[in-house]
Amino acid sequence: MAVKASIETRDINKLSEPTGNIYESINVMAKRSRQISSNIKEELNGKLAEFASTVDNLEEIFENREQIEISKFYERMPKPTKVAAAEFLEGKVMFRRPEEEEGGINV
Repeated sequence: MAVKASIETRDINKLSEPTGNIYESINVMAKRSRQISSNIKEELNGKLAEFASTVDNLEEIFENREQIEISKFYERMPKPTKVAAAEFLEGKVMFRRPEEEEGGINV
């Protein structure tokens, strides 16, 4: 997926179309953003765990270029909120309303 890393404005009417409510749309995008963020964090931690050392050697700390490059790669990635918004507008995010599935709203 090609997501631009710059800031862009969004049309509120387009955002609210899939759910019929702008606040519900924002809630769906926020939940998807947290999922994306969690996945990225797990992936990054897994890659950086390879470099974990029980002995802190000063030379290893300053000379580990591969670890620095991995960190920089993740810093340059588009933010999870931007990816979630793009997925939502493209119709790639599935959401459901539990109160409709159960036949009514629980109080």
